Amino acid sequence: MEENNNSRRDFLKKLGIVVGVGAVATAGAVYVGYDYEKKKNPAGKMVKVLTADGKLMEVPEEDLIQAEMEAETQLTALTNRGREGIAGKSWVMVIDLSKCRNARMCMAACQGAHQLRPEQHHINVLRMQDTEKTAPYFMPKPCYHCDNPPCVKVCPVDATFKRQDGIVLIDNERCIGCRFCIAGCPYSARIFQWFEPRDVEKYADKEYDIELNVPQKKGTISKCLFSADRCREGELPYCVSACPNGVYYFGDMNEDVVVNGTTKEAMRFSELIRKNAGYTVHEELGTKPRVYYLPPKNRLFDYVPENPEQGEQNDTHHG
Repeated sequence: MEENNNSRRDFLKKLGIVVGVGAVATAGAVYVGYDYEKKKNPAGKMVKVLTADGKLMEVPEEDLIQAEMEAETQLTALTNRGREGIAGKSWVMVIDLSKCRNARMCMAACQGAHQLRPEQHHINVLRMQDTEKTAPYFMPKPCYHCDNPPCVKVCPVDATFKRQDGIVLIDNERCIGCRFCIAGCPYSARIFQWFEPRDVEKYADKEYDIELNVPQKKGTISKCLFSADRCREGELPYCVSACPNGVYYFGDMNEDVVVNGTTKEAMRFSELIRKNAGYTVHEELGTKPRVYYLPPKNRLFDYVPENPEQGEQNDTHHG
């Protein structure tokens, strides 16, 4: 019996099946993305599958069922706690546009933590200009972790989900790369991994951490995570801690406290928003974002074009 069990496990390893719970064959076919030698079981029912190189082959149905059962048991403690979130917390971010001078250190810290290539961003700093007569200003734009997230509603495999503490995450063990969530997000906050992630060899043997979304995977979706792994350790997000100019506040709405990442000053969230006319982006959509902005009034820094001789850049976004 032990020999039979070992043979089955070896066969499943050869299959290399990576499926989420409930993702087995439907209508007699399934995409599993593996490379293996064809094996037939005359006594059992065969089902058709597509291999990684696009070939249609047959495998015993019982082996696919076994693969799904193993996928269920392989939901690690990291994944389980990552999907549940932190009880009693309700995370929120405040971004003070009057303090941003496009240092982009928030972007660099995020890229370093999440295995992102230089051209990939979970958070991006946009140059904004409300009218032709007003000076431009800079606007960091992460995922807004909406309380009514369209991205979650359109995901067909429960790969993107909202936790009890308000954070929206992606489970890349489930993600099939359909990009429905990218189409559903009105804020363009998600990216698709078209290529192998940076330092793929370095992370090859690491256990997948859903709160850090590392190791990243080619063919899946990635986005800002509110640094869920740091929240669990009682630390501020990577972007918040890296900013040298005090642009970011982060904290718990249940406690009504947010902390500035530079000064470490704690403030009442409700008071900070009320006194500074805080707002969220596209409130009319009903998405209920958890990222609030303070208007760019009384700016700490004058806007200086990167190439004064060439005039303003052409990537300005008008508010």
